[in-house]
Amino acid sequence: MLINAQDWALSKKKMKQRANTATPFLQTTSSFSQGVGKSNILSRFTRNEFCLESKSTIGVEFATRTLQVEGKTVKAQIWDTAGQERYRAVTSAYYRGAVGALLVYDITKRQTFDNVQRWLRELRDHADSNIVIIMAGNKSDLNHLRAVPTEDAQLLAEKESLAFLETSALEALNVEKAFQTILLDVYQIISKKALAQEAANSTGLPKGTIINVANPSGNVNKSHVVLISKILI
Repeated sequence: MLINAQDWALSKKKMKQRANTATPFLQTTSSFSQGVGKSNILSRFTRNEFCLESKSTIGVEFATRTLQVEGKTVKAQIWDTAGQERYRAVTSAYYRGAVGALLVYDITKRQTFDNVQRWLRELRDHADSNIVIIMAGNKSDLNHLRAVPTEDAQLLAEKESLAFLETSALEALNVEKAFQTILLDVYQIISKKALAQEAANSTGLPKGTIINVANPSGNVNKSHVVLISKILI
């Protein structure tokens, strides 16, 4: 599901207004639990920023980043969903149409890890069956306060067939890797679907039909931008 033009314009205006304030408006929520540093992971990936005094996400926020994936320019839309219970009806509606998700828990708070399976069930109930999901244990810089052993997370990831890593939004550890992994998997799925559709269409063409794969100017399009929307965090 893509955001419509009116919502996009309104969100851009709000984001610009927030960017002009003295204190960056960087929210903090979870996996999708509250207070695990989701919003700082998002700001680290999209703007290379971190805010120690971040606030909880209200409803849904989103950001974009354009990067290279397998030689193609990819524009990703990442949606930061609120972790509070009162926003569950809002955030669950945004599961539909999602192609990727980063399930984040706080390694210093056991309850956020225990909540992962509940959020995972909700995600799988509402999202597409092909959605790419990665579980991330955030705040690895606070290892001295660890309440979730890495081994416990690895066992859960194996049980649920999830990719897993530990991140630190503060130290920018594995944040880039987490999103790159999701984007690469999503891009490959999209590419396979496109090739399958192209093959299916070509089988119905009359014998001797010439297929023009060039743009109107006669040159192959080398500047195609792939839009991946949306990735939940």
